[in-house]
Amino acid sequence: MEDLAAEINVDIDAQEVLLAASQHDIPKLRRLIRGDKVPNAVNVKDPETGYSPLHAAIAACEPDEDESAAATNGDSNGVHTNGAQESQEQQSVLDTGRDTVKFLLQEGAIWNDLDLKNETPGCLARRLGLTELYELMVDAGVRAELLLNRLDDYEPLADDDEEEEEGDKNEDKAEEGAGEEQAAPQTAEAENTAQEESREAAAATTEPDVTSSRYLQSNLTFQHDRLLDQDQNGVMMAWESEIMAKSAKKLLPTPGLRVLNVGHGMGIVDKFFQEQSPAAHHIIEAHPDVIADMKSKGWHEKPGVTIHEGRWQDVLPKLVEQGETFDAIYYDTFAESYADFRTFFSEQVIGLLDPDGKWGFFNGMGADRQISYDVYQKVVEIDLFEAGFDVEWEDIKVPELEGEWNGVRRPYWVVDNYRLPLCKFMD
Repeated sequence: MEDLAAEINVDIDAQEVLLAASQHDIPKLRRLIRGDKVPNAVNVKDPETGYSPLHAAIAACEPDEDESAAATNGDSNGVHTNGAQESQEQQSVLDTGRDTVKFLLQEGAIWNDLDLKNETPGCLARRLGLTELYELMVDAGVRAELLLNRLDDYEPLADDDEEEEEGDKNEDKAEEGAGEEQAAPQTAEAENTAQEESREAAAATTEPDVTSSRYLQSNLTFQHDRLLDQDQNGVMMAWESEIMAKSAKKLLPTPGLRVLNVGHGMGIVDKFFQEQSPAAHHIIEAHPDVIADMKSKGWHEKPGVTIHEGRWQDVLPKLVEQGETFDAIYYDTFAESYADFRTFFSEQVIGLLDPDGKWGFFNGMGADRQISYDVYQKVVEIDLFEAGFDVEWEDIKVPELEGEWNGVRRPYWVVDNYRLPLCKFMD
């Protein structure tokens, strides 16, 4: 009975946090979140909706349909007597909602936590037409992802005293090593994002991981409109053809240029590159099944084509050593991380791209959710700027894809518009 009573009290306390969030009561939220009654109070969940305090604060800003209609249409006499007042009231709600969302994020609320409808707080704001709150959530996602990416690069540093005494500590190294490493800098936002990723990873334990090593060891299935790995993940699909065609023409606007493509797959973009009559056409491909398919189709005999078998991480440094440069570079790999991609353009493209050249990539990061797609566009822009690149975007309407996913493990594209990137060195 004591356990049941404790559980009831916890639920009541959690509901108090959610209620304060929905009322945009920041002083009360501050007391509840910084108190010790509810563990991790800023990320409690409503059992019926899955709402977190962020969800609750945003949901409370939804415009009332009756009030909106009245504001638009006026009263029964056609006189708009209440419209201005209702507009002011709604703006006041949005203002307090904005402040509450900012406070919750500062306290460590998880920006991409999911409710029972599989919506993040940002997804909810977008669906309700709350543009300002949606942008707040996008910016929170950008901060979190940038920090996590930087933490991936972090290497603990030994202090000076440890370095001086290192020779005397060899015998104790196994016992002391873990304890004396510097901890990576953390913020509440980074910690909670990591917690969210851990939850998602735990939920996905019944499904095989999509990793580069697993992909390269898997048997591929080639169909007329798709390329699948052994887990039925879509590696490449024919619906991407229009995107690839526009990318190829932007990168190779005239014949006689030199192009490098990283990741052949079904050969869609390489086919369009060939149509532009390049002087040299280098292709890097790591999967043995794709290489065999390329050879069976005579790619090694096409004009100017050079096929490099292996991972780009191994091939590109050799091309740099050989002094190879290109007018255009395209990147479209499968099952690699964002860290891999950032390494590609920050360490390899710089040594391979002609000063007046252009490069692009298949921009599918986060495309299974609009807010994730928006977050990663900003993350990429920031990292490209730091690497010395400008980027231009062109929106391309994506056709209806509902029937495309039959037989595919999961849709990897759900957003309406593809943002085609075109990158070049800064002036």
